[in-house]
Amino acid sequence: MSVEPQAHLLIVDDDERIRDLLRKFLQRAGFLVSAARDSAHARRILEGLEFDLIVLDVMMPGEDGIALTQSLREEIGTPILLLTARGETGDRIAGLEAGADDYLAKPFEPKELLLRINAILRRQPQPAPEEAGPKILHLGAVRYDVSRGEMWEGERLIRLTATEMQLMRIFSANPGEPVSRARLVEDLGRDGGQAQERAVDVQITRLRRKIEADPKQPRYLQTVRGAGYMLAPD
Repeated sequence: MSVEPQAHLLIVDDDERIRDLLRKFLQRAGFLVSAARDSAHARRILEGLEFDLIVLDVMMPGEDGIALTQSLREEIGTPILLLTARGETGDRIAGLEAGADDYLAKPFEPKELLLRINAILRRQPQPAPEEAGPKILHLGAVRYDVSRGEMWEGERLIRLTATEMQLMRIFSANPGEPVSRARLVEDLGRDGGQAQERAVDVQITRLRRKIEADPKQPRYLQTVRGAGYMLAPD
């Protein structure tokens, strides 16, 4: 399977054996790979380097993966894939709510990890041709630059995760038209099923918090009963 050439990944896991196995496997798959032994180590690396994706273990001593994800989301939009030994839906939802783009429960097949990584990288928004010109959608106090994939409130850039950026790309291509949950799952490159549709619901909730004055009564990212979700710009 083809991958983005020389995409740079950061592996964060306190288990040295797993860390080294993942590093070697992903390097053989064509990635540049850096590794960190815990959250503090990861923070130091992230101060000096930018990555295309972070593979992050949840169960670590000190600051765990979910807490680190939540903290990083205040600063960067780099895609995050969580590795967790927890199989409970609630723990997976907690990871998505913290800002993770996907999760993979241990134990897993390395090939499945590779598939998940490639799917996330393919979802990264591609810049629109410059000749298309800027196109701005106004969502109350928020404006969304379609050509740049950027969201602003006044002079403040609103940080979006990779999945949130992809959702906005989908919705902005269909303003005023409902998009079904099943289609969102498909366009996000996820496997089908009710679990993934619930995961999309979590991502919609997070996105509403960044757009809506009152996320519980959304004006711009609406739920259309029986049809899905719809972006309704001014």
